[in-house]
Amino acid sequence: MSSPAPSSDPAVPQANSAKLPSEHLRRIVGTPPGALVAFVTRLVFAFISWLSPASRDALARFVGNLAYTLGIRRRVVMDNLAQAMPEKTDAERREIARGAYINMSRVVLESLPSGERLPPDWADQGVEGEEAWEALKARVATGKGALMVTAHFGNWELLGDMLIRWGVPLDALVRPLKGALNTRIAENRVRVGAGLIYPRGAIMEISSAVERGESPYMLLDQALPAKSAVFVPFFGRLASTTPACAVAAQRTGAPVFVVMGVRNGKPGARFRLEVEGPILPPAPGECEDPITEHTARITAALERCIRKYPDQWMWLHRRWKVQPESTSRIAAALPAGADAKS
Repeated sequence: MSSPAPSSDPAVPQANSAKLPSEHLRRIVGTPPGALVAFVTRLVFAFISWLSPASRDALARFVGNLAYTLGIRRRVVMDNLAQAMPEKTDAERREIARGAYINMSRVVLESLPSGERLPPDWADQGVEGEEAWEALKARVATGKGALMVTAHFGNWELLGDMLIRWGVPLDALVRPLKGALNTRIAENRVRVGAGLIYPRGAIMEISSAVERGESPYMLLDQALPAKSAVFVPFFGRLASTTPACAVAAQRTGAPVFVVMGVRNGKPGARFRLEVEGPILPPAPGECEDPITEHTARITAALERCIRKYPDQWMWLHRRWKVQPESTSRIAAALPAGADAKS
C-alpha cells in the first residue's frame, strides 16, 4: 500500500536538512578527462542543463529507442531476459528491453545537469513499504546510520539526492572513476551532500560512517571477480555479488534496508520510494555461511522489486558473466534442496 508522500509527514526531516558527510569523504578519486574532452563535455553538460525537463525526457526517449533499434548490446539484453524471465513471450521481453534502454538514457540525462534536477513535486509521489520507511527513519533518529542497498534501477543517482533531502545522511560506495561523464556524476553526488567511500578500506569506512550517523548507500547488482565475491541466486542463476553489506552488518549491527526509486509513469524525474527491511541476517547456527545467506536475502529483495518493474533495471549489464571457481562455492550459495544445474 502506498502511504502519503514523505513530505506531508512532519516527523520527516525536510529538504537539505541532512548533515554534510565527513570532509575526507568529499574527495573525488579517479582519472579526469583531458583538456579537449573536458572542454567539449562542458559544452554538452551546459546544453543538457539548459534543456527543460520535458525536453530532456523527450531526448532520452529518442536516444533510448535509437540505441535499441541499432542493436547496441541488444544480444546481451535479450539473452539476460530470456534466461531471467522465460515465462514472458518474446514480444514482452522486447518491450521490456526497449524500456530498459530508455530508462538508461533517462538516468544519464537526468543525472548530469547542474542545479536543480528534481521537479517541484518530487516529494509528493508517495512511498511503498511504510513500516520499513518508518523503521529506517527511526534508526537515523538514533544518531547512528543504517545500511542502504539499491540497484541500477529507476534513477539511483536521484534516489540518493531524494534520501538526503529527506534528512538521511548517506555515503555512496563507489569505484575510482574515469572520464568526463563519471567525473560529472561524482561531482553532483558531492554537491548534493553525499559522501564517497572507495573500495580500499571500505569496511572500516562503512563502520565509522554508521557510528557517525551516516548511512552507507551501495549498489548490490554488479558482477565482481570470483575471488572477491559470494555467489547468490538472482533470477534463478548464481550471480557474483559483493559481501560488503553483509560483512558491514555483522560488524556494526546496523540494519539493512533495500531502497528503490520507482518511476511512477508521470513525465519527468518523478519516483515513488519503495523500501523493504530491515532485512535480518540469519540467526546464529541457522546456516553454515551467514554472510552468503544474508547477501542472498538482500539480493532477493532487489529481485522482487525488479520483477515488478523489469523495464526499469539495467539489463544491458552482463550480470552473470562471473561464475564460481568451484562446485563447493556453488553448493554453499544455492538454497537448500536446489540443484547446481537448476
